[in-house]
Order: sequence, then structure tokens, then C-alpha cells
Amino acid sequence: MKYPYIILTALFVLFVWSCKQAITGEVKVISPEEMHTFLQIDDVQFIDVRTLQEHNKEFIPKSQNIDFRSPTFLEDIDKLDKNKPVLLYCRTGRRSAKCAQELLDAGFVKIYDLEGGISKWKHDGFEVDTKL
Repeated sequence: MKYPYIILTALFVLFVWSCKQAITGEVKVISPEEMHTFLQIDDVQFIDVRTLQEHNKEFIPKSQNIDFRSPTFLEDIDKLDKNKPVLLYCRTGRRSAKCAQELLDAGFVKIYDLEGGISKWKHDGFEVDTKL
């Protein structure tokens, strides 16, 4: 009589695990070319996670600045839509990788991280803008 309980328990665990996998997000590192293509879509959230000073010096057009190191970072990302794709970049990709993990932990579903950051973006010949 124990076997039906074991089987039911195993099925329940598999069901819960598969549901969790469907709900959790993922981070995909993408090239500047892929990022450029994503930016043609209107329904994305494009975030520069560098400091405001770095952002004002040069930034990728259409991006908004949410400083990863800001004490209000978690409050700032809470204002974003967790179900819309989020595109991230920093200078080289290190901060945006850490930020991507924070977004995953916060429940975001689709996160795209620019490989090599704005440095690679510029190196590959894509446009940057400035506020200075």
C-alpha cells in the first residue's frame, strides 16, 4: 500500500518542480547585433545599470538609467513590468550580469544582457549618445 503514496508523492514533486521552472525567468547574454534588433521592438525595457555620471557621458539611445549601485535600486526595478523583456547593459558586462541575477531573484521573466557592455557596442560600430 505504500507504493501508491510514493508514486503520488513523486508525481506531485515533479509537477511542482515543472511549474516552478515555467515561472522562473532566464538570462540570455546577447551580442550587440542581437541587442540592436531587440531595440526595434517597442515593448521592451532597456536599462543602463551604470551610474548617472557614466550614463550622461555616453549611453545607448532609448535606454533609461537605473544605477545598480544605488541604494534605491530594488525600489527602482520594482517599478518595471516583470513580464516584459528587460535589456541590460553596463560598461563591460560585469555589473549587468549581477543586475540580471537581481532581476531573476525579483521575479523577472525575460532578461537579456549585452555581451561586453557599451564598450563592445561602440567597438562594433553602433551609435551612442551623450547628455553632456
